[in-house]
Amino acid sequence: MGPRSIRFLGAADTVTGSRHLVERDGVRVLVDCGLFQGYKVLRARNRQPFPVDPATIDAVVLTHAHLDHSGYLPALVRDGFAGRILASPGTIELAEIMLADSAYLMEEEARHAASRHWSRHADPRPLYTSEDVRRTMPRFEPLDFHETRRIAPGVDVRLVHAGHILGAAQVRLDVDGASVHFTGDLGRPDDPLMRPPEALESTDVLVAESTYGDRVHAAGDPERLLGDVIRRVTRRGGVVLIPAFAVGRTESVLLHLSRLADRGELPDVPIYLNSPMAVDAVEIYERHPEEHRLGHDELQRMYGLARRVTSVDDSKLLNLRGGPLVILSASGMLTGGRILHHLDAYGSDPHNAIVLTGFQAGGTRGAALQAGERSLRLFGKDLPIRAEVVAIESMSAHADSEQILGWMGATPEPPGMTWVVHGEAHAADTLRARIRRELGRAARVPDHHQVAEIVPRSARAAPIDAVAAIDASI
Repeated sequence: MGPRSIRFLGAADTVTGSRHLVERDGVRVLVDCGLFQGYKVLRARNRQPFPVDPATIDAVVLTHAHLDHSGYLPALVRDGFAGRILASPGTIELAEIMLADSAYLMEEEARHAASRHWSRHADPRPLYTSEDVRRTMPRFEPLDFHETRRIAPGVDVRLVHAGHILGAAQVRLDVDGASVHFTGDLGRPDDPLMRPPEALESTDVLVAESTYGDRVHAAGDPERLLGDVIRRVTRRGGVVLIPAFAVGRTESVLLHLSRLADRGELPDVPIYLNSPMAVDAVEIYERHPEEHRLGHDELQRMYGLARRVTSVDDSKLLNLRGGPLVILSASGMLTGGRILHHLDAYGSDPHNAIVLTGFQAGGTRGAALQAGERSLRLFGKDLPIRAEVVAIESMSAHADSEQILGWMGATPEPPGMTWVVHGEAHAADTLRARIRRELGRAARVPDHHQVAEIVPRSARAAPIDAVAAIDASI
């Protein structure tokens, strides 16, 4: 039997692009297949050939549907991947919506760039097309939570709940008797929408996210903060723009808004939900009540609060309407989608406000606004931002550093090695240091494209500073 290993093909030096390749005797299983987002040097990785021939990958397992975990799949299939894509039923339903929307936005952006000549490329092309998505969806195979399934010779997989968003899973692989546990994006135990992540079981190797590895969520009540800014801005006749991921964050914002409305704490102004993806997601939440905390009545009140916008023409009309009103639209980090057109229309007016409701990855427009930047590059021009910018960091759906450490520390038998991924450099390294110092466990942050041997705890006799890993250039 040959060595068992993990190649960190993404999310190893950044918070996006999750791609972890598990290998054993020629068998290859890819856990997550995400897009790189944020800084241009990271986004350029999406255009590079995949580090291994996609045709040699036996299967893909998804933790959840967010594009930084699933968004490269259509390109992988286009370039030769012909295996199974395993995911929870909820993830498959959401991925179909999100991948189709991703391809549409890429195609639209390429068309606009070509027609308006704001691309540096003579013939801008999308990373992948809607046809690539249509060819990808038949490769999906549902895997129920807690079901163990053999997906390749010597490799079994099982999913356990991660919280975070609907369908989100932690992935456990058994590779010839050695276990590897991937957290995916770990949810919060106190999330108002999703149920908490399941406890960590004993595992030989842990691959853990670190999005909030260097911070603790702000203590402020997000409902109160959200209500305050909406009342303040709409009193002066302004427009409140709330960029939000179409799946997960949108539901959280709507939940807070509906509870404010139930208590009479929301002004009587129109609220628009301008995201076809979010409109489609309500039925999926109703089909999976075991994953979230909301009953049928609260879901209906939540989605009934906002006026739904589906057509492009109606979306354009919102930009002519003016305030007072609230617009909730994707994407959450201002990287694309209809929110950019609303930002173009309303971002330069000081009567208005932009409310950031979650993590903003480095290199995104959302991160620039959060850091104090007041000019954004948009549609080939520099847009001055004079609108009020408000960040409500307490609305994140990720576990923070204390919650991650508490979750890790609750397992009676520590992993032989913890690899800290999916975080900006400072967040990942801070969490690594706390795992070593406070939990007394071996932990490392991998390099991009590093290969690490999967060593069972029973065979690991090295001290905490020693790691069975080799740097590899692929």
